Amino acid sequence: MGDPHVRLIRKEFDNKSERVPEKIRIGNHFVDDFIFEDHEAADIPINALRVIFNIISIISNEQFRPEDRPKQLSLFDEEFETENNIFASIKIRNSKISPSGSTKQVIDAYEFLAKFKMSWYKSFNSKGREIKTFGGLISTPSYDKRGYTTFLISSYWLKKLMVIPEYNYVLYNLVYNVRNNKHIIFAIWLSKIPENGTVLKLSTLNKKFGLNYQTAKDLCFKFLKPARSSLNTFNTVSFDYKYKRDSIFVIPRLTKKKEDDHISENSNEERKLRKAYPNEKQEISRRLIYFRKRYGLLTSEMIQFSHQYRYIPQTRVLIEKAFEEFIRTARLQGIKSTEFQGTEFLNKIQEHIIQIYRNTKMGELLPNGYPIII
Repeated sequence: MGDPHVRLIRKEFDNKSERVPEKIRIGNHFVDDFIFEDHEAADIPINALRVIFNIISIISNEQFRPEDRPKQLSLFDEEFETENNIFASIKIRNSKISPSGSTKQVIDAYEFLAKFKMSWYKSFNSKGREIKTFGGLISTPSYDKRGYTTFLISSYWLKKLMVIPEYNYVLYNLVYNVRNNKHIIFAIWLSKIPENGTVLKLSTLNKKFGLNYQTAKDLCFKFLKPARSSLNTFNTVSFDYKYKRDSIFVIPRLTKKKEDDHISENSNEERKLRKAYPNEKQEISRRLIYFRKRYGLLTSEMIQFSHQYRYIPQTRVLIEKAFEEFIRTARLQGIKSTEFQGTEFLNKIQEHIIQIYRNTKMGELLPNGYPIII
């Protein structure tokens, strides 16, 4: 093992093409550890968020899910997790951090990220060896008068940004279109909550986002309402909310922007499904009518099931597989499938979804990450 105080640079990232992506993939481990440590959101300034979004944009071609590319994980390990204090070097154009050209804004953004969460971090490589890294997300930023800033990012944080077993898409331009940093952080949180929504106490929401509202009504109308307005305009996912006493309900919903931006990359099976249904919207509607009529589903029972089937292609594939298995099992048992009506039918489909999901690689990693249709 080398001297833990010596910095070694193993890789240089440089976005020479100045490519601007439509969306970026933010790993959930990074979100949990850097932005929402102990379930509380850090108050990260807007320009520092721009640095983070640009780092992810620059390394995006190197991001991978370990279950998809296991060899890539061992390559990362060999490159970055063999000695202490291994870093990558990244260069970002200053105008991407401060479009107005403010040198102070650029310097303040990098200073914040260099000092924020500055500490010794430990991780273990594939051989069980402890690797130590010192610093914040970035280290030793060097401001270049030619219009760039170069800095180092540690192997510890780089791994959380690059190796993403679980991730969510966020629009890259969110940090340029939305002026309130807390609205952006709320959008990142929103991308992680269940599609059927969540309920939080007033005190929990206040604590999570560093707010100080006295009533649920105040929080809804002074924070959630303007946040929703921002996301309605500039994001693919917004939300609805309601409150009852000190409980606040937040339910994500797709905006009129491209629905596909909310959908992760299509698998081969999803592509086959699209080929099978060239007039997709019409076929999906017909299929949902079939399920509703044949299995006696009430309107209230259709809400979650219909949303999952209509808008999430991966879940649609899973529901169809579960339905095939449900029919096969019923035949083997000599039972008519239509004996299961309403919620009883949905419960059977949910059971098969769980079984099928848990036999996938993602199911091994996240056994409770299956979609909920009830």
